[in-house]
Amino acid sequence: MFWTLELASHLEDAPWPATKDELIDYAIRSGAPLEVVENLQELDDEGEIYEGVEDIWPDYPTQDDFFFNEDEY
Repeated sequence: MFWTLELASHLEDAPWPATKDELIDYAIRSGAPLEVVENLQELDDEGEIYEGVEDIWPDYPTQDDFFFNEDEY
């Protein structure tokens, strides 16, 4: 399983929280690249509910990862 920022960004608008099957269904319906569907299929399926992209790819950058002051703009 190999995630990139571009691939993971296809799941930002997914209906969170979601199961593995719901995420695969969303990725297919939304036209995400095949790599996204393949990565989701490789997840361990123990009936786990995923709360966000960070649960799937812990290194997914958040707003806190960017070093700029939004108040300046």
